[in-house]
Amino acid sequence: MSEESGIRLQKALAQAGVASRRNAELLIEQGRVEVDGAVVTEFGTRVDPAVSVIRVDGERIPPTTAHAYLVLNKPRGVVTTMSDPQGRPCIADYVQDRDERLFHIGRLDTDTEGLLLLTNHGEFAHRLAHPSYEVSKTYVAEVEGNVKPGVLRQLLAGVELDDGSAQADTVKVISTIKGRTLIQLSLHEGRNRIVRRMFDAVGHPVKRLTRTAIGPVRRGNLHTGELRELNPKELGQLLDLVDL
Repeated sequence: MSEESGIRLQKALAQAGVASRRNAELLIEQGRVEVDGAVVTEFGTRVDPAVSVIRVDGERIPPTTAHAYLVLNKPRGVVTTMSDPQGRPCIADYVQDRDERLFHIGRLDTDTEGLLLLTNHGEFAHRLAHPSYEVSKTYVAEVEGNVKPGVLRQLLAGVELDDGSAQADTVKVISTIKGRTLIQLSLHEGRNRIVRRMFDAVGHPVKRLTRTAIGPVRRGNLHTGELRELNPKELGQLLDLVDL
């Protein structure tokens, strides 16, 4: 980048909402800002926010962009499509007031509720859905029966399905009551109905399933049917996860 190209680093930080220009200068002076892996302490440094990887205290600062990055807490019974010829409730019903042409990243079964990401950034969506980037997804499953420790070990070791082995990254029992067990499970793949099929394989069919996290994105206080934009910290972490 030539000396006159790009914008001053403190302006880029201010545009990203990190701090005022004056406070951004203090961050730079204190050695808390990195650009493309190198600590920057000079106020005159110029960057291209669209391509430069900027971090403050180690956290990625995503650039201001025309792209949309949203998370929906999908209700049970909603079809993960942007239109449905049968007239069933679908994702489009929740984004009809948005101007962007959005599409969902991956999918959730109609009977599964929880987090679903939507965007208009094609490469981001492609990478986030690709198994090679191993973005973890966390679910809470209510399953039939009392799940014993041996079943948890089996899920962690891997269970054989008709399209190959599948294993959980983490799994723990949350509670057991009246012949049902509530289990939290995380894994980094997204084959069709993978969680339900894993529990079927170990003899504990799923009665209710909710996705509670995608990588750093947590459900938190997002109510069923609500939509929100990813916050800068979440987006920065996801961009790092998929090398963008």
